Amino acid sequence: MSWHASLKLDYTVRTERTVAHFLHDGPLRVLQSLYPEGDAVCHNVLVHPPGGLVGGDTLDIRITAGEASHGLITTPGATRFYRSNGERAVQRTHITLTGQARLEWLPLEAICYNHGLAENHLTLELAPQAEFMGWDVTALGLPHASQPFEQGSFLQHIEVPGVWLERGRIKADDLRLMNGPLGLAGHRCLASIFFVAGSKLERGRRQRALDAARTVIDAHALRATAGATSPDGQVIVVRVLAPMVEPAMDLLRQVWGAWRQHFWQRSAINPRIWST
Repeated sequence: MSWHASLKLDYTVRTERTVAHFLHDGPLRVLQSLYPEGDAVCHNVLVHPPGGLVGGDTLDIRITAGEASHGLITTPGATRFYRSNGERAVQRTHITLTGQARLEWLPLEAICYNHGLAENHLTLELAPQAEFMGWDVTALGLPHASQPFEQGSFLQHIEVPGVWLERGRIKADDLRLMNGPLGLAGHRCLASIFFVAGSKLERGRRQRALDAARTVIDAHALRATAGATSPDGQVIVVRVLAPMVEPAMDLLRQVWGAWRQHFWQRSAINPRIWST
């Protein structure tokens, strides 16, 4: 039996405190709001109780952030796309930021298991003064647990309409892509962290963000397979390939901390769920 679940999460400001309201249908919900860094930033954990998706499952997540709100969303564990019987498993996330809203989208990794047919979509719409920071981490199989990704496909779609689009399908039997030097070169984790502004970033602010990311990369063990670029004046991206999730996630968290300080003058306060 297929699971179809949806969640609508809205952030607003009430008496200088960001508050979250949500409605859900099916097995998808948000846990209690937490404020480890004060009232201005609301931390939430997005939970999918079944623990993964199989062919035919669909998750539809819609998030809005209102004027001057600041939300941070993470997950308690990986999003798992399991073996499919021929149908696709799809997660769609649509985020809309209005006014001077800020949002941080920091889910743990998505894992596509062998014979999985998975799609992971993220669409962002930002008002001119809104700002977003998020990451995307994908693991193809679990090769270090003797569960390689040998059949199936994973479609990744990240879009800021009219500004930036990254879309690619990874097919497990495409050995040139999976193992070739111009493809994944044998790596089974691909990850990115991106900062998106609703309007063009001032040149110096953008360059300092690139410099901060490159300083982190240069000191990291994955420096040979990571890089920072700005494909558009509104977007800054760090991309990395790694043999497994943990070193890639470590690099992304360091960049997140550097960018949080640079863009918003906020220290990196880890969500509580990351330490449990």
